[in-house]
Amino acid sequence: MKVVGSVIARLGSKRLTYKNLLPYKGVPLVLHAITKLIDSKLFDQVVLSTDSELIARTCLLSKVEVLFRPDSLSTDDIPSIPVFQHIIENFPCDIHLNYNCNFPECDQTVFEKAIEIANESGESLSNPYAVWAQTKECLDNYGDPFQITASQFVAKSVHPLDIHTMDDLLEVHRVNQPTFSWLEQKKS
Repeated sequence: MKVVGSVIARLGSKRLTYKNLLPYKGVPLVLHAITKLIDSKLFDQVVLSTDSELIARTCLLSKVEVLFRPDSLSTDDIPSIPVFQHIIENFPCDIHLNYNCNFPECDQTVFEKAIEIANESGESLSNPYAVWAQTKECLDNYGDPFQITASQFVAKSVHPLDIHTMDDLLEVHRVNQPTFSWLEQKKS
């Protein structure tokens, strides 16, 4: 069984400019996600789908494949399913798993569970929505991409905050990193 892991990252963001390039624990969010997929050793290939040379260059690692998206798949109103279909057209596989870099705290057991459920039911989605996996057959025959049919499972090892603002990013940092004594003094 061939399994492809992916991260999809556009340069544009309506709510937080250049969000995918902002640091989490000193590493850009997108690179943090790519590295988690690679380090898990669960994937035959790891693919970055992007519309940005800057994002691609930020993630230029020997173990990541970069797939540039056409303009038709790079707008705000495009759902994820057509982007996933584009990935498997270029990187054929039995199962595709996408890791949403907006959830930087996610244990590899979530990847394992998503792959297992997708293999059994065709499609799985963690809750919080950090990891989404589908079989090739599921993606080949997907109906309305806005009507998600995935079997959902609770992923307690995912930090529940979906990063869309600077405050969200700071909150995930605060919860998952030590406090700064100088910051606490500044607040008092």
